[in-house]
Amino acid sequence: MSGLNASLGYFVAAVTFVVSVRFLLKKRPRFSFISEFTSSFMLVACWLEVQTIVEVGEWAGGLGPDVTLTILFVVLLTHGIICGDASGNPSLAVQKFMKLEATTVTTLLDVAAQFIGAHLGLLAAKYYWSLELTDMHMIKNLMISECSTSLLVSVLQGFFTEFACALVLHIIHLNLCRRSALIRVPLIAVLLTFLSHSAKGYTSAYMNPSLAYGLTFHCSGFTFAEYAVVYWLGSLTGMTLAVLLYMGHIPRIFVKNLLYSQKTHKAEMEIFTYQFSAAKRRF
Repeated sequence: MSGLNASLGYFVAAVTFVVSVRFLLKKRPRFSFISEFTSSFMLVACWLEVQTIVEVGEWAGGLGPDVTLTILFVVLLTHGIICGDASGNPSLAVQKFMKLEATTVTTLLDVAAQFIGAHLGLLAAKYYWSLELTDMHMIKNLMISECSTSLLVSVLQGFFTEFACALVLHIIHLNLCRRSALIRVPLIAVLLTFLSHSAKGYTSAYMNPSLAYGLTFHCSGFTFAEYAVVYWLGSLTGMTLAVLLYMGHIPRIFVKNLLYSQKTHKAEMEIFTYQFSAAKRRF
């Protein structure tokens, strides 16, 4: 229980840091890329602690898989609530660029900030483990040099796992992007938790290049290039196909709709508008 209390304090410290930075940036919208930095920092720093609870706590502390899954869900839900539109995910930053919702400079700044945040999140977690506040963290500190890779299959299998999970995630995310945050945030947190748990024997389904960089690129077993193929190329390919299937084209590349006719798209929008209106009348 002392290990969980220490972890809770660590999570609270990470959340407090992110909230403080976002509060200071409220009146400086031109520095919005720093929000992506804090979002990525929080995601990596907290997920590394969740990994510690999974790897060490389940056998040293007697914590069951249900506890670790609940902790991961709460971390993802808290991240979604606090960080809002700052996803801390380079795939989503590139998605905005492909949809003509962000400029080249903005996208490059966001992606750079996300990777810097991920790297600092890794350093923060390592420093926290080095304090050895509990037996769990002492064991984790001894295991740092021999961390276990999240990629438990071949590079090809890993690529298709990340690709398939990213495709599902982004298709659902695109369909929910116009919905209320009260609906979108919990559903995305549930989906991320489910996919991560389902793929834990393959790649752990990070579907986030900067998150994967912070969590597993420093572990032995595969080269940097092999990790990049699985966690970067796989995620970006799944995201690109999701945009194509959802919109019928990629606005940054194609002007003409490649999959859906204008009439079909208009009819779909009319059906959606009718259903939405009907739902509002019921409430």
